[in-house]
This record gives sequence, structure tokens and C-alpha cells, in this order.
Amino acid sequence: MSSLYETPFSLGHDHVFLGESHDKNGRKTWAVIVLCSAMMIAEIIGGSLFGSLALVADGMHMSTHAGAMLIAALAYTYARKHANNPRFVFGTGKLGDLAGFTSAIILAMIALLIGYEAIARLLSPVPIHFDEAIPIAVVGLLVNIVSAWLLSGDHHGHSHGHNHDHKHYEKHEDSHDHAEEVQQIKTSAGVIALSIFEDGVPPVFRIALNDLKVTLLAQDVTVTTIRSDGTRQVFGFTKKSDYLESTMAIPEPHEFKILLALPDSEHSAMFEEHAHGDEHGHAEHDDHGVDTRDHNMRAAYVHVIADAAVSVLAIIGLVLAKIYGWLWMDPLAGIIGALVIANWSYGLIRDTGAILMDVSPSDALANKVRIAVENAGDKLVDLHVWRLGPGHFGAVVSVVTKVAQRNPAFYHTELKQVKGLSHITVEVHPEALIGPIAI
Repeated sequence: MSSLYETPFSLGHDHVFLGESHDKNGRKTWAVIVLCSAMMIAEIIGGSLFGSLALVADGMHMSTHAGAMLIAALAYTYARKHANNPRFVFGTGKLGDLAGFTSAIILAMIALLIGYEAIARLLSPVPIHFDEAIPIAVVGLLVNIVSAWLLSGDHHGHSHGHNHDHKHYEKHEDSHDHAEEVQQIKTSAGVIALSIFEDGVPPVFRIALNDLKVTLLAQDVTVTTIRSDGTRQVFGFTKKSDYLESTMAIPEPHEFKILLALPDSEHSAMFEEHAHGDEHGHAEHDDHGVDTRDHNMRAAYVHVIADAAVSVLAIIGLVLAKIYGWLWMDPLAGIIGALVIANWSYGLIRDTGAILMDVSPSDALANKVRIAVENAGDKLVDLHVWRLGPGHFGAVVSVVTKVAQRNPAFYHTELKQVKGLSHITVEVHPEALIGPIAI
């Protein structure tokens, strides 16, 4: 019978798994609510005083806009207020995903309503008051532009800037590597491409040899990393086919200053973490497979952008209908807008629903846990990784070890370098008690 050691680290720590910009994003959302509410009141009062049904209707539409923002704002407030409430077993980090899922459902309903109304008007055209409708659509677009500006910024994720020497690394023509990033370092031997390579293996330094003016021997090169706390680590190299590779793996995070020592000189450079974006400019994952997206803010932002897109289409449709008498252009613009909103809504439902159902995230994070355990010479027999909040992940790790003295504290030390793991539970099974398992 195998023995189980439960980690002492599961006790005595908080479960606050909120995003880095949680409070800032909450303030932005409340600011948009104030703007939309003020516009809503002005349009309803103005429409009532001047007898403009179109103005009153747009004011009512603006109320749904403010309502959607209110869902996001209340989610930020509630999540912060109850972040330390022990009744939330894994914190309130997922509340933003729940709010995002709810907003996505609302967006889908809006798309259906717009599509239904557009088709009805396409089949049975109604008179359009162009002189009122066009200015209102323009005002609505301006409000959405301001709202998008208020919601924009670093809510999509955190990204560090790079100096002019930083480049994303691409495959060499001989197709032997794929790396996270590369530093081009000018030396007397030529420009040395020092990269962090990570493709299914522990992260290591690599130096390409193809473009160097002189022969660079492995024993003549060292790289020293200097982290923000002053910690230093020296890496030696070994010769591969047409590149040098460090003999040790690079602990995470990969954010440090490096000193490249050559026989006749020493050079420095900086490696920094950076985030990758999706087609909308939203940061999805950083270099370590950590999902940093705030889906609550993303939903609010998509709602504003969708409204702006509808306003643009409405203006185009109304102007063409007024100039050429094409009354069908207005409902056609509505149908296109409904399809666009439905597509964005589907993306939000897919992403937030997966998180709410604890669907396993990308393999990058799980692979780092697996590599850390296997590098210690042990066998990983069970692993569960799931998202707790923006940039925060939980992991349940089950290990079979040949070393009887190893307990969960050992693996916590090994895994604490894996960026994004905020809650780790480890169970250890000594091999001597369960029999040998092939590694």
C-alpha cells in the first residue's frame, strides 16, 4: 500500500487569486457606467421634451449598455470584498469569468434581437427619419469610442517592453531550433545570437555558431544570470551540431540580466517576460503558458466594441439609404452587425465556459510541472492543472519517488519556480511501498 504525504503548504496561506489589474479595471468599469448613465438620462429627457421617439429609444438602448457594464462592475466589487472569505474554497478569481460568461449570453441575446428586427424590417420596410436617426447614431458611436478608451490599457494582460535588440526567435534555415526570444550581442567574434530554447524540453540557453567569424569553443563560454534579488547562477555550455547549449536548465521566471563571458570580453543583456496577444490585441498567455486574460473586462470591452460596430454599420446604412433611397441598406447593416456580435459572443462563451468547467488549460504549464518532477528522477503518475483566476493556476500533483526521504516540501521547492502556479497540492508515494514503476 502506498503512503500519502499531504503538503503542509496547503495550510496558512491566502486564496486571493485576482488579476494584477483587478481594482484598476473595476474603477474603469464604474467610469463607463457613469458615462452611459449620463448619456441615457440626457437622451430620455431630451427625447421627451422635444418629442423625439428615436432619441428616447436610443436612451433606452443606452440603459442596456449601462446594465451590461454593471454586471462587470459588481463582479469586480464582490470578488474583492469576498477574496478572503473561506467559503470560497479556491477564492473568487473565477467570478470575473462567470460575469464574462453572463455578459456573453446577453450579447448573444442582443444579436438575436437585432437580427430579428433587421429581418422584419427587410421584409416589411418602415419609414426612416434620417435627420434624427443619423445624428443619434453618430452620438452613440462617440460614446462607445470614449467608453472603449476608458476600458483600454493593460486590462488585457501585462506586457514588458523590449529594447531594440529584442526579437522573437524564428527557426534557423537548418530548422533545428525554436526559442522564446533571442538577444543579438555584438562581440569581437561577430554577432552572437543568445536564445532561450524551450520546445518540449527544460529551458536552456543556446548560441548559434553559423554566423560567427571565429570558432567558439564550449569551454570558453559562460553565461551568468543576475536576478532582481541579486541571485546569480553560472551556466556552462556543451557543443551540439551547429550551436552551443547550456548544460543546466534555466529556472523560471526568465527575467534577468545576463553576463556573457568570452575569452577576451564580457557582455551584458536583459531577458524580460512578455505576453502574446490574440487577434484583438488581448494578452492570452505569457511565455510560460499562463493565461492572464481578465474575461470580465474582456466582456465589457467586447460589448462596447460590438455597440460601436453596430453604430458604424448603422451610420453607413442610413447614409446610403438617404442618398440612394436604398431602404434595405439599414436592415442589411443590422443583419451584418448581428452576425459580428454573435461571433464575438461565441468566442466569449467558449473561453469563459471552459474555465468555469475547469477544462485543462494549454499543455505548456503542465509540461513544466512534468519536466520538474522528471528532472528530479521521479515519476509523475497524476496531474491536474486548472485556472483559479487571471494569471493564477492550481495544481494537484501525484508523484512516485525512489528517494524515501522526499516529502511534499521538496516538490514545492522544485515547482515554486513555475510561474503561474499559485496553489499546489502534492501527494508523494514512495516506490518502496508500491513496487517499482518504470520511469
